[in-house]
Amino acid sequence: MAEVKDPGDGVQIDLISAERMDGLTSMEKIRMILDGVREGNIVILEEGLSPDEESRLIEVTMTEISPDEFNGIEIETHPRSETADASFLDRLMGKESTKKLTVIGPANQIETLHKDETLIQTLVSRK
Repeated sequence: MAEVKDPGDGVQIDLISAERMDGLTSMEKIRMILDGVREGNIVILEEGLSPDEESRLIEVTMTEISPDEFNGIEIETHPRSETADASFLDRLMGKESTKKLTVIGPANQIETLHKDETLIQTLVSRK
């Protein structure tokens, strides 16, 4: 990912398309997300992670937390309409769609103010 010239200029937001994530393994996705967040960036995924990938992201994050360097992540997922994303059979079988917007950022810089079916409202601050 391209780097910001001077981090003092603001907060970098990485908007990652579903197309870019398609060819990656689960661990490559997790590494890309965590590397961005560790640099202080806010990462927004056009298409979210699977429940297993999200769990793994949290596990890996927990192993990397250190008081002076990395405080962890804040993650908010905004599911799209289930009826639009999954067929009747998929919903009946309990298959979860990954078609959802996901916002991930450093725990000390991102705070969710409000979340509902149509909106994620987040406050992002510099360190």
